[in-house]
Amino acid sequence: MLEIFFLASLHALTHSVQVADVVLSCSFIEEGGGMTGSHFIRSPATVVLRDLPMSADLSAEAITPYVHPDTPNADDLIFEATALSVEIPEAESLLHADCNEQEVTCELSHYIPRGTKPDSVPVYFIASIQLEGGGVGFTLVLQIITNENAESNSASLIQSKLQLPLSQWGTLITEVVFLVFSRSPSVAAAIGEDIVLDCGYRQRDTPPVQNLGLEWRWQYRGQGKTILDMKETEAGSFLAVDREETSANSTLLVRDGNASLTMMKLKVSDEGTYICTINSAPFQTQQIVQLNIIQPPRVSFEGNKITFQDEEPKRLSCHCERYYPLDVEVEWFCQLPSETESISLTDGSSLSSHRQHSDGTFSLSSFLIVRPTEYPPGTVFTCRVSHIGLQTPSNVSLTVLKPDQIPSLEEYYWMILATLILSILFLYQALR
Repeated sequence: MLEIFFLASLHALTHSVQVADVVLSCSFIEEGGGMTGSHFIRSPATVVLRDLPMSADLSAEAITPYVHPDTPNADDLIFEATALSVEIPEAESLLHADCNEQEVTCELSHYIPRGTKPDSVPVYFIASIQLEGGGVGFTLVLQIITNENAESNSASLIQSKLQLPLSQWGTLITEVVFLVFSRSPSVAAAIGEDIVLDCGYRQRDTPPVQNLGLEWRWQYRGQGKTILDMKETEAGSFLAVDREETSANSTLLVRDGNASLTMMKLKVSDEGTYICTINSAPFQTQQIVQLNIIQPPRVSFEGNKITFQDEEPKRLSCHCERYYPLDVEVEWFCQLPSETESISLTDGSSLSSHRQHSDGTFSLSSFLIVRPTEYPPGTVFTCRVSHIGLQTPSNVSLTVLKPDQIPSLEEYYWMILATLILSILFLYQALR
């Protein structure tokens, strides 16, 4: 994975808007040779995103200026990309990636728009940029802006791999003409919640409405299906949905480029990878959104106190119920009356097998065998459960009591009888 290695010049575009250049270390990917032709070759490349709008209060002192190479090199792959007519949402987050200890992945490859040939002019490339750790993701279509004077000048520098004319600085000048993005490429939600999977697009040239299409596809562990298919055609609108209570807004798609997917009442079976594909002639690109279902366990003991009536050991039961995903950790601790700190109990514990419920969640129980000679009255046992759905481990405790602190069966009988008599008297007075 690759990190931002330059943050470029910041200057005032207007009195209230600032712009900055962001320089990314990338990989240029192309199909390799060989008998199968199935492997890929990666070459180092650089993408310079020019003049991205930033907040007016961004400090210029923290920005390192980008400087063109002193000596242009025909072997270098440097793509200078402007986005004069295409907004790149959340672009400022790229500037803060290093400070937030986030990594940026960037991959480039050739791109052939629909209806064109591989050797057509202009030439296009596609760049996938992902800010990891919950950050924004972009898929950019870059169009090479050819300098006609450079083409006619036999002395101009030609990029050795791509055989394209370079600028006087040894860079490939491009423009962002199409963009598909997600501001939340990875989201987590609980069972029964409603969620919006964020996706949108921007385009330099506004396409005719009838050439616009949106597809959301779900994939998980080798399975896949189209969840939603929306098209705007000359004959009208078309919509097909394969999941109940799932929708996208065609008005927002056409007007604002909002391709987000709304899903109601999530289930475990909704977990997976969602691919948002935008078709807007002549471009078709996509952005991936990962949906994780996370349900924290309910943790409980069978009762909150125990007593030893004889020398026989007892089994404590700690129940973890209705959680997802599968991984859960159960630990046992005890604090003796004479001690101020708890100690970990590693012996004498066991786990039941996982039980899966019809809604896809899991349950299990942990058991601990305890002996009266080792744990006197006043000992506190704690069952600690860790799970990805819990911000902090969940603890439940019970205390060992003396035998005379526990009511006998006869005492329980008289307590229940007295409660029943008092209830009858209360009802009698209330109904008079």
